[in-house]
Amino acid sequence: MKWKERKFGEESPYIPAGPFKIRLPFIHYRFEWPDYVQGLLMCAVDLAAIPLLIELLGMPFEVALAIVLLNGVFYLLHHLLGDPAIPGWITPAIPLIMLYCTQFPEGPERVHALIAFQMTLGILSILLGTTGLASKVVTSIPSAIRSGVILGAGFAAVVSIFEVGGRFDSFPWTISIAVGIGFYLLFSKHFDKLKATNHFWGIIGKLGIFPIIIIAIIIAPLFGEAPWPTIEWGFVSPDFIGLWTGYTLFGLGFPPLMLFVTGIPTVLAAYIVLFGDVLQTRALVKEADLSRPDEKLDYNANRAHMIFGARNSIMSVIGPDVTMAGPLWAAMQVVVVQRFKDGRKAMDSFFGGVGSFRWGTNTGLLLLPIVSLVEPILGIALALTLLIQGYVSVKVGILEARSQSDLGIAGIIGAVLVIKGAAWAFAIGIGLCLLIYGRDFFKNESDETFTKDLEVKQEKEITEV
Repeated sequence: MKWKERKFGEESPYIPAGPFKIRLPFIHYRFEWPDYVQGLLMCAVDLAAIPLLIELLGMPFEVALAIVLLNGVFYLLHHLLGDPAIPGWITPAIPLIMLYCTQFPEGPERVHALIAFQMTLGILSILLGTTGLASKVVTSIPSAIRSGVILGAGFAAVVSIFEVGGRFDSFPWTISIAVGIGFYLLFSKHFDKLKATNHFWGIIGKLGIFPIIIIAIIIAPLFGEAPWPTIEWGFVSPDFIGLWTGYTLFGLGFPPLMLFVTGIPTVLAAYIVLFGDVLQTRALVKEADLSRPDEKLDYNANRAHMIFGARNSIMSVIGPDVTMAGPLWAAMQVVVVQRFKDGRKAMDSFFGGVGSFRWGTNTGLLLLPIVSLVEPILGIALALTLLIQGYVSVKVGILEARSQSDLGIAGIIGAVLVIKGAAWAFAIGIGLCLLIYGRDFFKNESDETFTKDLEVKQEKEITEV
């Protein structure tokens, strides 16, 4: 079947449906096999949600696998409805959500808390998307509080690994070695130079955290921290009946209304970090759009809100998930953008790249050889993901602060968030902002520049004189 070709400078063909633009594989975009194959391998990262669900809710493996498969299906909605993005988890918010849920005893009460949380986040996202108020809500929050929430998410990610009884105690050697290699591959300036000058290292760099997971599969058994994988053949056997009878509204009933109220502070904190992903998606799509004048890319934040809001709302009913439904998988979005820049011969349409990748991950999740290969080190894969996310969140959180006062307030908010939860963090953050900024609380203006900035400015003035 031949896909509908587009004229130079136009959007790829679609079926208009209100705010959505429906695009189907082989009809509205060319299927991109390189991205599909990469998706087959990278489904290993999606599977890292399983140990989280087992730890938080006490789920059997097959029940948690059912949630991962449902999530995979809903990942397809973004490109099918016109959002040029590879969706993923709300990774920075995962530690915050886990902290919130562990306030409730394991069992039906904790499941109800997670259902209420995800449903509230979904409905909030849909309302903000349909009304166009998304950007206004976040920008109205003082930068000190935004900075503190993102910092707190980073702190919580690191604490969850290194606390007593945490994952580091179970996999010290594997985490140490794999994280060291991972940080080098992802953040090292030296490796950036290698990628630019060597084709092999360039390919490794484009695979995100997948090479680190492969390394962990080898290292963990060598240090006796996990068994060697036993490869099984065939297809996976998720337990949907067990999911719906033991962990959803169908088996447990509707959560008490009070749980929707108590979850609001943490929902707001999760939304703040989620909105950061929206801004990052917009920047990456703009970068892709500027690099290829032959295809116009239309990113609409309100449309994205409606899609991931619907994903969260539906998943809260049929398969509540601690990772939540987020707008972006940043590492893989970057990979597809880089391949898109290679020209139309390499990737005809951006939607072909993002869509083929997510079709690939969905295929991989069904294949038992892939699932059985990574099953022994899923806990390690999750630890690597959280530590990398912790690094990024702390860096972004600090950059969100506009002054030394902002950063001081943010540090306190972040620490309180980890220890006492989002409600206390917001209360203390608001109190500190009122005490320090007074009537300028909502102006979001710097009261002073950073000392380092002042020093640079002074050096420039002296040089000019």
